Amino acid sequence: MAETAVGFVVEYLTPLLIEEAKLLRNVRSEILDIRDELQSIKCFLKDADMKAETEDDSVRDGVKEWVKQITKVSFRIEDVIDEYIFHLATHRHRGGFIGSLCRFGHCLIKLTPRHQIASQIQDIKVKVRQIKERRERYGFDPSIIQQDGSTTTTSAAASWYDPRKEALYLEEAEVVGIDSPRDELIGWLLDKRQTHRTAISVVGMGGSGKTTLAKKVYDSVKQKFDCHGWVTVSQSYQKVELLKDIIKKFCEGNKEPAPEGINAMDEETLTNKLREYLLQKRYVVIFDDVWKVDFWGDIEHALLDNKNGGRVVITTRNMEVANFCRISSLVHVRRLKPLPHDKAWQLFCNKVFKFDFEGRCPTYLAELSHKIVHKCEGLPLAIVAIAGLLSTKNKTIHEWQKLHDSLSSELESNPQLASIRKILSLSYSDLPHHLKSCFLYFGMYPEDYSIRCSRLIRQWIAEGFVNQKKDKTLEEVALEYLAELIHRSLVQVSKVDSRGRLRNCRIHDLLREVVVKKMESSFCHVVDGNESTLKGEIVTRRLSIVNNSCSTVLQDAD
Repeated sequence: MAETAVGFVVEYLTPLLIEEAKLLRNVRSEILDIRDELQSIKCFLKDADMKAETEDDSVRDGVKEWVKQITKVSFRIEDVIDEYIFHLATHRHRGGFIGSLCRFGHCLIKLTPRHQIASQIQDIKVKVRQIKERRERYGFDPSIIQQDGSTTTTSAAASWYDPRKEALYLEEAEVVGIDSPRDELIGWLLDKRQTHRTAISVVGMGGSGKTTLAKKVYDSVKQKFDCHGWVTVSQSYQKVELLKDIIKKFCEGNKEPAPEGINAMDEETLTNKLREYLLQKRYVVIFDDVWKVDFWGDIEHALLDNKNGGRVVITTRNMEVANFCRISSLVHVRRLKPLPHDKAWQLFCNKVFKFDFEGRCPTYLAELSHKIVHKCEGLPLAIVAIAGLLSTKNKTIHEWQKLHDSLSSELESNPQLASIRKILSLSYSDLPHHLKSCFLYFGMYPEDYSIRCSRLIRQWIAEGFVNQKKDKTLEEVALEYLAELIHRSLVQVSKVDSRGRLRNCRIHDLLREVVVKKMESSFCHVVDGNESTLKGEIVTRRLSIVNNSCSTVLQDAD
């Protein structure tokens, strides 16, 4: 969240520096220094968030405090800028005779506030530098910054258990609700009428079963092709390493040795080697978990369109990844929907009662079990993880009720459920910072709430989240933002009008739990019906009161 706050301030400062020339002497240079310092700090914030979640308690607490300090100073910068802009606007010189009479008086009125603002800016500059100096205490080494501004993943962050790997080893009887999309994908893959290379994209939010579906389809069809390969794509893959991996997987599938010297080959050599290998072959290759929108541009020339019916399957959370393939290939898209309740219930019971009650839910647990399944909203990952946790507990109403009532905190603290939060958080982390603010705003609305798009867009604009673009209104830009969040499988369309235009939207309830936890660090504090007071220091810009908790009293809230 601090990355979002800092990014917002950096963008906020830029037009001020460009458009306003009436700052006191040296104040402009002070603001420029602050912006540059924040830009430097911003590069480390993704790594800071990762360390705050993965390191031991001593490091985690220090990093969280560092991030909190950055957030607070970012908010203070916003306030000072707003004060300056307000001060300037209210003392603009009026034209004509009245303006000439008032000019001298206005100059005297403006002098003291401007000196106060200049003093605040200098104080902020000192604090920003102090925060930057503290960074080294918490292990933020500039050498880990990559050329594109991203940071490398810490070893601790890489060690968490990813339950999606289980999808590669599930037995047929354990898979529920994929019959229809599986048959459709197999039909596309084996369609001999289509001799050109075809790209098939499986799109859905994190945990929706994309990998499970792709693996079952792959296992069903791979022997019908001359060569086949399964490639898991990392978010920060390198093109050369990706091409090597494709060649190795094809050779492995055919039980052939990899080309001699492959590890020393450059991009051009690898591309030619792969084209040569596929020249007379009908191939199928699966690229699992693709994030980069222009991924197709990295592989399209290597995966030859040899008129033998090559097939490329991509699983992704982002519809734009699928659309990009249309540049040079026939494309089929299968968007995964949440499981219907009957299938979700079947999956839940298969996992929880696999070794008890003959695989059926006992009557006394049925009502609570249905409520827990409903909270998962058809998301297979969540159903399996929560059902797996319940399978280890006593089959009592007390245990079921306790999990139902504390699911939000369990998602945050229980190691068996933490993977849900981490997997869903990946989509948020992949957003550019201007979209992060827009997405976090969904957390201010109640659970299971359908939001009017027009209202949401106006609120984004009023908050200053929407950047002006040439020849476009702010409303048009905001609609583009909303469309991108939908394409990234973060926002669901809940209502369209007769002309197909967006009317209402919402986010998955478990995704909202992730959002609320991220918001609480600074973006917004959510008060539910169980909380009547806010005590102590709260670093936040917004307050959302839900469940009719209007009697909430603020005490010493910042």
